[in-house]
Formats: sequence, C-alpha cells, structure tokens
Amino acid sequence: MTAFNVVRFRVKPGMEEAFVESHRRLQPEFEGFLGGNLIKTGDQMFCLIGEWESFPSIVAARPQMIAILDSYRDMLEELGAELGITDPVSGEAVARLAAPRARKTAAKKGAKKTAPRTAKKTAGKTAKKTAKKAGRTAKKKAAPAKRKPGAARKAARRR
Repeated sequence: MTAFNVVRFRVKPGMEEAFVESHRRLQPEFEGFLGGNLIKTGDQMFCLIGEWESFPSIVAARPQMIAILDSYRDMLEELGAELGITDPVSGEAVARLAAPRARKTAAKKGAKKTAPRTAKKTAGKTAKKTAKKAGRTAKKKAAPAKRKPGAARKAARRR
C-alpha cells in the first residue's frame, strides 16, 4: 500500500533560497521512493511530502534521509514545543481522493466551443453564405417575371 512521509521545517532567516536549492539538486535513490514535493507554507516555513511504494520502504530509507538532513541541518531553526528542527510524520495511505471528472470534461467541451476557426474554414463558410445570398437575390430579381400582369404596374407606381 502507498505510504507518505511529511516533514515540517523552519529555515533560518536568509537561508530560504539555499534550502530550496539544496532540495532541487537532490536526486534521492531510495528503494521504493516514488517522488516528493517541497512546499513553502509561510515565512521561513516549509513542508516536504514524499510518496513511497510502502511503509517498509520509508523505514528502510530513514538512515539515508537522516544523512541528507544532516547536510542542511545548519540552515534550520528549532520549531519549538520540544520538536527540534523537524516535525516528521509518516504512514500508509488509507483513502485516495479523486479529482472531480465533471469539471475537466466541462472545461474540455468549453475549449472546443471557443476554439478559433481556421482561416480556411472561415473563408469556406463565408463563400457558401455569399453564394446562398446571391442565389436568393437572383431568385428575387427573377420573381417579378412570374407576377401577374397588373403587379408590375403596381410595383412601378410604388417607386
């Protein structure tokens, strides 16, 4: 079962950039490690979340994780409340929260409706409309010939 470890840190003033950069350069090769994220949660405050194949993978990697922590320990401040410089927790996932699918589908449908037409399509539709209008106009002009004989005189009077 998938497991996660979460570690909270407070970085010393002026050390935030170096702390973040040290994590960007990390390329951990822990057995069972699926990846992780470093999150800035406030001024000088960070949280690391790691995803693992299983809880035993986390347990097996603890000595390596502590070695990495030792490499930037001097950048960290005490969290207080007898926590030390980190506040770690870990455990197995008990529920996965799925993203709503309806919103994604609606967004995709909306994108299709508002997508701009290509010039070729637009030109083709415009040409068809123009031809239709021309056909209608020609029919209207030809229509007086089909009128009753007295209709032409009435039309001439109206002009």
